[in-house]
Amino acid sequence: MRTSIATVSLSGSLTEKLTAASRAGFDGVEIFENDLLASPLTPEEIRARCADLGLTIDLYQPMRDIEAVPADEFARNLRRARHKFELMHRLGADTVLVCSSVSPLAVDDDALAAEQLHQLADLAQDFGIRVAYEALAWGRHVSTYDHAWRIVETAAHPTLGTCLDSFHILSRGSDVKGIEDIPGEKIFFLQLADAPLLAMDVLQWSRHYRCFPGQGGFDVAGLVRHVLRTGYAGPLSLEVFNDVFRQAEAGPTAVDAHRSLLVLQEAVGAAALPRPVVPTGVAFAELVTPDTEPVSALLTALGFARTARHRTKPVDLWQQGEARILVNTGPSVPRGGTQLAAIGLQSPDPAAAAERAEALLAPVLPRRRAPEDAPLDAVAAPDGTELFFCGSDRWRTDFEHLAHTPAATDVHRIDHLALTQPWHHFDEATLFHRSVLGLHPQESVDVADPYGLLRSRAVTNADGSVRIALTVGAAPTDDTVRAQHIALATDDVIAAARRFREAGGHLLPVPANYHDDLAARYDLTDEELKTYRDLGILYDRDAYGVFRHCYTQTVGRVFFELVQRDDGYRGYGAQNAPVRLAAQHAMKAVTGG
Repeated sequence: MRTSIATVSLSGSLTEKLTAASRAGFDGVEIFENDLLASPLTPEEIRARCADLGLTIDLYQPMRDIEAVPADEFARNLRRARHKFELMHRLGADTVLVCSSVSPLAVDDDALAAEQLHQLADLAQDFGIRVAYEALAWGRHVSTYDHAWRIVETAAHPTLGTCLDSFHILSRGSDVKGIEDIPGEKIFFLQLADAPLLAMDVLQWSRHYRCFPGQGGFDVAGLVRHVLRTGYAGPLSLEVFNDVFRQAEAGPTAVDAHRSLLVLQEAVGAAALPRPVVPTGVAFAELVTPDTEPVSALLTALGFARTARHRTKPVDLWQQGEARILVNTGPSVPRGGTQLAAIGLQSPDPAAAAERAEALLAPVLPRRRAPEDAPLDAVAAPDGTELFFCGSDRWRTDFEHLAHTPAATDVHRIDHLALTQPWHHFDEATLFHRSVLGLHPQESVDVADPYGLLRSRAVTNADGSVRIALTVGAAPTDDTVRAQHIALATDDVIAAARRFREAGGHLLPVPANYHDDLAARYDLTDEELKTYRDLGILYDRDAYGVFRHCYTQTVGRVFFELVQRDDGYRGYGAQNAPVRLAAQHAMKAVTGG
């Protein structure tokens, strides 16, 4: 199907928005009136610019407060409409969006609304323009799609149809099955947006929190299925009002937007994409660092051994059980010191995984490799983390084994990875990991930080062998909240923490008040609490089991977590995150780094 996007969904000037939409692969655009009014280009120049970019102008919007008003007011509305239709003729747009009135002058009279919309459609017909009437969820008298359709049906004009907007329909909880009662040829336009499920004023919800399909809690795919059953043959168009998108760079936002429509079309059977290939485990995590000494000391204290070195690159392999950490000291070390730069994902079909990633617009990364190096397909996640698809342990043949071998220790694998997202990529990251990697997103949670809020959402495969926590902070300039971490699974976190400390490692100190509160909340023995206080171990329970965990101090932008999951615990200790963040802030204040 053809795809379109409203210019209001992107940031920047109209020219920048059009360029971003074209480069992302959209077929057309909705021109939002404010974007045209602020543009130095004439309508004819905008029309030519769209044609040069391969974009059609599918809709001009919005025309407000037209119908069910007193005669003198309607006469003024027709004069206004004539001017807009002349402008649209110059622009080359053949469909205008008319929103249901919110004017205090509007009366609750469907017959009058139909009569005046008929007259508007008569005028539009003279200019070769169609009128798409849409029910705003907060319309004064018309706020549901079925009510808007009844008025359109009553007006009975060939150039008057309806516009369906998923936000307006789903935010009100309307029964979408009734959409199938509308003839497809009378659905002139379909606008799509998702949104998180929030309890708030619908106007504020709409103006600030919309997102692209697949990023929120609405069943947008279900609505689209009903629309397609009517025979609707127009474009799938995105109209998203979002404060973050308005500030983010237009190019990546447009790519994310187009990806959402590709996934949506796959979900409704309107497009075929390469099948999802869900990763089955974490092959490795790769750190890049300008200084190996603190990283090596930390890994050694955790029980890792340096077991191999890459034959052609300055990369060492550290291993403990099935947990593998690559330490890269190459020339391209990012600002901020040590950083988690790449993840190797075990994949049952790496080529198919890479094919799907490319089809969903994920940037395929060129890889510098010697002829004898194992081929590894890699793509970039929205935060820049490199994701390698590993079909087996063949990648390990690139490494020369050293004499060191990992001893029997406490850690047996990587439990999860926490990736801090740029503030404007959080929703994009969720959609990316769900659609490209086939991981299932869990509920989003907000975590209190001493200097703001953290928002976190985990994505995981079915058996939990791949868990990635995506986090965005309210203080993007603070390295504490921007830190990434690697959680290591152990069957005995107390023993692992003690060995780490005895080996010279530094655990993150936890305030005594936390453990005093722990004693009040849970029936723990005095001996348990004493041990937890001594080692800085935090404790949590969910409906499935118990979680014990502790943290190392941070090196660069990375720290490690030792975790023990008992009896099927599924969470990540989110309720303990505020304590951890406060302790990290305090440690940073003491150490100055």
